[in-house]
Amino acid sequence: MPHSKSLLRSGALAALFCLPVFSAQAQETFVVSNWGYSNDFYEPFIFEPFEKEHNVRIVTETGGAPERLNKARIRGGVDVILLTDKFSQIGINQGAFETIDSSKLSNFDELYDAAKNPQGDYGPAYTFGRYGIVYDKTRTDTPITSWCDLWRDDFAGAIAMPAFNTTGGPLTVMMAGKCAGSDAFEDPDTAFAKMAELKPNIVKTFSSGSELTNLLSTGEAFIGLAQDYAFPAIQAANPNIGWAELSEGDFRMMNTYNIPKNAKHKELALAFIDFSISMQAQKDAAIELVSGSGPVNKTVELTPEQASQLVYGEKAVLSMQPTPYDKLLEVNDDWERRWNDVFGR
Repeated sequence: MPHSKSLLRSGALAALFCLPVFSAQAQETFVVSNWGYSNDFYEPFIFEPFEKEHNVRIVTETGGAPERLNKARIRGGVDVILLTDKFSQIGINQGAFETIDSSKLSNFDELYDAAKNPQGDYGPAYTFGRYGIVYDKTRTDTPITSWCDLWRDDFAGAIAMPAFNTTGGPLTVMMAGKCAGSDAFEDPDTAFAKMAELKPNIVKTFSSGSELTNLLSTGEAFIGLAQDYAFPAIQAANPNIGWAELSEGDFRMMNTYNIPKNAKHKELALAFIDFSISMQAQKDAAIELVSGSGPVNKTVELTPEQASQLVYGEKAVLSMQPTPYDKLLEVNDDWERRWNDVFGR
């Protein structure tokens, strides 16, 4: 259900200054669809200054990505939607979003190239994250330096692997193909034969960051395939766990803004996106939200401590592998069937 801290604030101010109620009601309502878990940041750092500058009242629709995407596409009533790059690609494939005229974004040229048009002429990215390997560095004398190390004999029964229907599942198949010397998209037989060879090293699959944290904190697994948003909880549970420095690089994860085709306030949506990718907004998000919120604006400057758990800086951004969700969605059903043949349902 939509909710708004600003509605309460508007009512309080109207009472304080004896303003007629209709003056608050006359404000336009601007609807932002997001997950909701980070609104403690968004309300003071993004929503409130934007409301003040544009004399609008922001309400939010919160929930999981599939539910919110369907609502925005079918029912309408959303002006800007925040999604992971997987679900924004699904929305693009469904024809749900407007293309973005980047000439109307004053901060667009300050973005890293990888964040400008990650999925064609649609919404820019607003965060960088990463997907890679974490492990307890006290449990092996030989560091992990490659995705192909997952197949090492000394890692039997040591690895927690994401389920197929997670962000990381299909990416593991891509790396299996590379480690077998092939391309998983062109030769899935070889990639899944390599995945079958990995079975003795898998102690358990997981579907959420909290499950992975539990497996690593109890020692049931000492290697995990992880996204960086989960890393603070993992390291708090086991300080010996750190990131592997992989020769092939981690995968680049992004969150994106998009404007639904049936949005009521499209010009205002562009202004909201422009504000959100500005240097100050990006710096505030990196400091307040930490892991998984690496800044996409290359003019952001952070201290080493502030940047320590983020994808930060050109070297880090360029070192990561792109995540080709357009291709992954095309093969999803075939790969899921093959995955179930290998690992069972």
